[in-house]
Amino acid sequence: MLEGNRVSRISVRGFAVASATAVTAVGAFTGVASGNTETPNDAEALAGDATLLTDIPVGSQAQVQTASLTQQADVQAIAADATAKKDAEESARKQAAKDAVAKQKAAEKAEADAKARKEAAEAASRAATRDPSSFAIQSSYSVADVQEMARQIVPADQFQCFSNIVDHESSWDYTADNPTSDAYGLMQALPGSKMSSAGADWLTNPATQIKWGLSYMNDRYDSPCGAWNFWQANNWY
Repeated sequence: MLEGNRVSRISVRGFAVASATAVTAVGAFTGVASGNTETPNDAEALAGDATLLTDIPVGSQAQVQTASLTQQADVQAIAADATAKKDAEESARKQAAKDAVAKQKAAEKAEADAKARKEAAEAASRAATRDPSSFAIQSSYSVADVQEMARQIVPADQFQCFSNIVDHESSWDYTADNPTSDAYGLMQALPGSKMSSAGADWLTNPATQIKWGLSYMNDRYDSPCGAWNFWQANNWY
């Protein structure tokens, strides 16, 4: 072939180096993506092999240049896509972490608000009850008298549970005395003398007995309803 119709081996080598570099870059990117840590063949070595190719006609030089540039552009596009994907995944991870923290804070706030409302309701209920010592002392009390006293001492939302226990224990008889034990009074305290912690008149004053019973249920079961739940399961409290 005429010298004018061929490119020199130096020109071929230059194109080959560019092409081999692009191929090497593709191989390196592919290896990283797949977890392959092996180092790809050196681009220069590939270019060295390329010099063994037959001379490229002058008319084909543009095609070789275009192919080389296209290959390099593809490598750059793949790398850009990988970077964009990595950035998107990192952004999604950070957003998920923020969302999780926000949900946790919202749940904690909701729980705190619910607790505050419950405490406020309980405080309001307690504030509306009457002090047992404010009742006038009588020589005797009917069942209706004792129940009315209990309604004014026990919080409204706990009265029914309290009443259920007293119904089963003494039928609202504040002088009920168990002949087989030392249990005594509305709540059948065992022994009855336990109620002296609420007042020295525990034997004859139903208000004192109610005060003691309410305190006992709150301390041991958190509330009369807690005590009633236990009573239903065990027939005692």
